[in-house]
Amino acid sequence: MSDGHRGRAALRGAALVAACGVLFLVCLLSVGLGSLQMSPATVISALLSPDDSYSALIVTSMRVPRTLVGLLAGAALGVSGALMQSMTRNPLADPGLLGVNAGAATAVVFAVAFFGLDQLTSYVWFSFAGALAVSLLVYGIGSAGGGRATPVRLALAGTAIGVVLTSIIQAVLLIDPIAFDRYRFWAIGALAGRDMKVAQQVLPFILIGLAMALVLAPSLNVLALGDDSARALGLRLGHVRVLSAVAVTLLCGAATAAAGPIVFVGLAVPHMVRLLTGPDQRWVIPYSMITAPILLLGADLAGRIIARPSELEVGIVTSCLGAPVLMWLVRGRRLAKL
Repeated sequence: MSDGHRGRAALRGAALVAACGVLFLVCLLSVGLGSLQMSPATVISALLSPDDSYSALIVTSMRVPRTLVGLLAGAALGVSGALMQSMTRNPLADPGLLGVNAGAATAVVFAVAFFGLDQLTSYVWFSFAGALAVSLLVYGIGSAGGGRATPVRLALAGTAIGVVLTSIIQAVLLIDPIAFDRYRFWAIGALAGRDMKVAQQVLPFILIGLAMALVLAPSLNVLALGDDSARALGLRLGHVRVLSAVAVTLLCGAATAAAGPIVFVGLAVPHMVRLLTGPDQRWVIPYSMITAPILLLGADLAGRIIARPSELEVGIVTSCLGAPVLMWLVRGRRLAKL
């Protein structure tokens, strides 16, 4: 390795460590700040010596689980977006491209309308099951007829199924106002109201998905050379794409189940990361894993502070922040190549 390559690797490593420090600071702010103002001493006391006081319950039962869910969901959305864009070689790909969000949303609507569920911890398993089922269906359709599940076929199948499921959701909600009232709270994308049980439920799936993404990173670099070149280098294209799709399903399904369909994070974070790292997935994926939670928790903090004493849900804030940033990147031609 040349001195220039070693220098760039050292710079990227140092920046990644700095990003970890920023994430730690954002997590502290997420626990310490909110619509109810508390002194730092009160927050520290609640964390170290929890009791039955109102402030301690707010910190330990609401803010800590909310921060953990934001940390997990942000990492999952950022990495799943990076995987989607690399796997499909489509810079506009996001975790919803395979119909994962639509599958999760459909399962939540069915759980509310037909099973009468009204607790978020009950939605989680239905949401994840819906995301998994639709991902399998998309892959089955994309590989039907003896052909390979190419990125184009998967994207077309996911888009078509997503349109059908969206129509089904609208039909159910039109005839069931109670289901609509319960569903709209989940569908807006939020970290509020999530307890520790939600974080525990999605944690194994997200950890497995993140580990798979890190292992797949070198193969995704080879895949970026094109199918013919990758095949000539001995890469098993089908295995890489299947494993990537499994990782996306685990990550996006779990994040959507926990926090609802939050937009922009999975689309824009990999673009911003590649401005620093370039297209090397061995760096893009770890950076996305760290920077996406910073964005998500930062947006959640902004929603809590701006609208005091009420709150803006994080899905609204990410949409408002994301559109101008993405337009700036596109207009400035700053979208790094895949």
